Amino acid sequence: MEGASRRARRRLHCQSRRHFDGGRSTMTDHQQKPGQQKPGQQKPGFIPWPPLIYVAAIAVSIALGLLYPLPWIGGLLADILFAAGWVALFGVAALWFTAIRTMIRAKTTLHPNAVPDHLVTSGPFAVSRNPIYLANTLLMIGVALISGNVWFLPLAIIAAFATQKMAIEGEEKVLATKFGKKYRDYAKTVRRWI
Repeated sequence: MEGASRRARRRLHCQSRRHFDGGRSTMTDHQQKPGQQKPGQQKPGFIPWPPLIYVAAIAVSIALGLLYPLPWIGGLLADILFAAGWVALFGVAALWFTAIRTMIRAKTTLHPNAVPDHLVTSGPFAVSRNPIYLANTLLMIGVALISGNVWFLPLAIIAAFATQKMAIEGEEKVLATKFGKKYRDYAKTVRRWI
């Protein structure tokens, strides 16, 4: 019985230290680890919307293209658009590769819903604040030009708009909260898309 009361006093003492030290607690459970959320910091969403949005848009584009095919341009212009589609896909690969490489070198997260450890402003992030989402949209446009499936074009725009509303705007709030003036200055000089 005496051991139980001693543990209770020790627990009470630790709790009172946490509440009355003016926020200067040095206990290990209060120290923030890298990537961990600060109290009062904007939380990112739980569902990784961007990949889901683009996968859904691609699936709907394919289904609509099979069920309700729209006419496509023929002749020489079709060949030019076909070549432009391949150029777009090479651009997509370059954007993905350089953006992911830049994020890995900066030792920050690739997960769209995680709080980043570092603000990445170099590489493709010096041209677009969202080069991976830009690449996803460009992917759909490139596939439209190569395949002649017109449905990819409006759905690329819809997917980009949905990504902006469901993911980018929330991510920007998280970045502004975590990085403050540094992020706001970056946002003033680099556009959201391109």
